[in-house]
Amino acid sequence: MKKHFIRYKPFLLFLSKFFFTFIILTVLYQVFLSSFEDNRTDSVTKSVARNTEQLLGLFHTDITIEENTEETFIKLIYNNRYVARMIEGCNAISVIILFIAFVVSFSGKLKPTLLFIFGGSVVIYILNVIRIALLTVLIYYFPKQESLLHGVLFPLFIYGVVFILWVIWVRKFSLYAKKDAVA
Repeated sequence: MKKHFIRYKPFLLFLSKFFFTFIILTVLYQVFLSSFEDNRTDSVTKSVARNTEQLLGLFHTDITIEENTEETFIKLIYNNRYVARMIEGCNAISVIILFIAFVVSFSGKLKPTLLFIFGGSVVIYILNVIRIALLTVLIYYFPKQESLLHGVLFPLFIYGVVFILWVIWVRKFSLYAKKDAVA
């Protein structure tokens, strides 16, 4: 029995770190979300919506956001047409939690780990704002393609970026990264 444990120790350590981090961050995020009452949209989702509005505003587009007070979402109004709604799941926090759990499970030294988590989270946040802005514009011009755009292409985009960040982390910064051999 002990022989099998030692044999699978790296894998079991990876799994335990991953699930521990994922569960702790998910619980903390749920506690954060539960602090918003009366169908109020959480502050992170509002921030993503405002940043999306600011980004599209840079291109002199007619974009406004409007919080729905009866339900928990934000309306994205493009060229005076209600194009999309943004819910809590659109703010990429769940993707960032998944990203962090993976990095921690392959953690390296503390400082590089924390810096990569911070930098990667910022990259994911910014790319998510860009994703929502592009999605808003594309749904306005191609409304019949909404399910393809929202359900296939843009999730591939955001998860593809996360996958690339993970590969960079494992190959360059984690404890498993191959170090240059000294000749």
